[in-house]
Amino acid sequence: MSDLENSMAAIIDVFHKYSGKEGDKHKLKKSELKDLINNELASFLGQIKDQATMDSLMESLDTDADSECDFQEFMTFIAMVTIGCHEFFEHHEDE
Repeated sequence: MSDLENSMAAIIDVFHKYSGKEGDKHKLKKSELKDLINNELASFLGQIKDQATMDSLMESLDTDADSECDFQEFMTFIAMVTIGCHEFFEHHEDE
């Protein structure tokens, strides 16, 4: 597989590594999303320790208001983080 295909497979694998530990295996509960972020994105986002931050993040991602983060909602989040990282690194290349 190409680098991009491997990256896509890795995103899917990470989602399923955390989804379904509690309930629906195709969705992330708030605690599963928190574990995923703290274990897989800590270098980019830092650790999420307070509940208010987690509540706010879940509320912004949960577009269908089912109190869970499905794969499409998760991918929107990943896209936003990736865009932010790209802009950060692009800005710092100019310095």
